[in-house]
Amino acid sequence: MGLSSLGIFHTTIGVVAIAAAIVALIKYGKINLNASSGKIYFYGTIVTSVTSLGISKHGGFNPGHAFSIFIIFLVLEAYFLNSKRKNSARARYFENFCLSFSLFLSLVPTVNETFTRVPVGHPLAKDIQDPIIGNTLLILVLLFR
Repeated sequence: MGLSSLGIFHTTIGVVAIAAAIVALIKYGKINLNASSGKIYFYGTIVTSVTSLGISKHGGFNPGHAFSIFIIFLVLEAYFLNSKRKNSARARYFENFCLSFSLFLSLVPTVNETFTRVPVGHPLAKDIQDPIIGNTLLILVLLFR
C-alpha cells in the first residue's frame, strides 16, 4: 500500500471520524455536535483534514488539499453555529448542512484512495477515472440529496 507514518495516522483518524459520523446519523439522523459521536467526528475531521495537507501522492497542492481546506471551513462553521446560535432554527439547518456536506466531501477522496489501493495487489480501480469510482460517487450524491 505504501503509506507513510503520516498517511497511516491520517487514515486511522479518518476512519474513526467517518465511523463516528455514521453512528451519529444512525442514532440521531444527523451529526450531533453535542453528542460523543459528533465530537469525535468534529475533532477527527479537523485532524484528518490538517494531516492531509502534508500528504501528496503526486507532489504539490492538489484538489484533495482544496477539499481539506473547505472541509475544515465547513466543520468550523458548524461548530460556531452550534455554540453561538443555540436558539436559531435557521442556524441548526446550516449546521446540519455543513456537517453533512463535510462528510460527503470527505468520502470523495476516501472512495478514490480506497478503491485504488484495496485489495492490495489487485485494487478495485486502476485510477480515478475507473467507472466503479464514478458510480460509487454517483450513489453518494444520490444519498446526500
